[in-house]
Amino acid sequence: MKIICWNTNDAVWRHWQQVSPSVYELHRAVTFDECRDFLDQENDVSFCFVYLGPESFTAQVEQLVTLKATFPNTLMIAFPNQRSQSAAMRLLSNGVEGNCAPFIGARQLGLALTVIESGEIWGGKDFIQGLINLNPVEQDAQKQAAIGLSEREFEVAILVSKGLSNKQIADQLSVTERTVKAHLTSSFKKLQVKDRLGLALALR
Repeated sequence: MKIICWNTNDAVWRHWQQVSPSVYELHRAVTFDECRDFLDQENDVSFCFVYLGPESFTAQVEQLVTLKATFPNTLMIAFPNQRSQSAAMRLLSNGVEGNCAPFIGARQLGLALTVIESGEIWGGKDFIQGLINLNPVEQDAQKQAAIGLSEREFEVAILVSKGLSNKQIADQLSVTERTVKAHLTSSFKKLQVKDRLGLALALR
């Protein structure tokens, strides 16, 4: 199994070689074209790691969006040099599966890869909650009808997009947490998403 690493930073590249699980064979690309060509020519690429450096951060974010659109079946993880909620939202809402610190530890990276391979998004609980809270969605009957949720399912989804926990939603709607979970399970299935962030993004 291969990982293509688009990385212009030698220190980060060496770190990735040290912390990546031994089952993966790492390959390095230093330009967008090299990374794209590798993905185009190789069939057994499990992940694409992209280091977002300070020199061309915004441009690289857009190039990563392009890569994901071109190779939708390749799991991609951004490793930004700087924190940016707007960049993270741009990437995750366009299908990029993960957001990690460049010098992530071996255990954490292994966990991230496992989570992403299972179909979920990785970024850490606080990070994901921050993205959910970034742009809460308001009640809209037309939007509810368009995405195919029942009135109650949509109401629960709106509260999820505002960052409420299942318990808080249950208290606000005067229902049990079990009922909230049932609505969420149904919504996940209807919208073909796997987690709360996916649900929040689907409402936008």
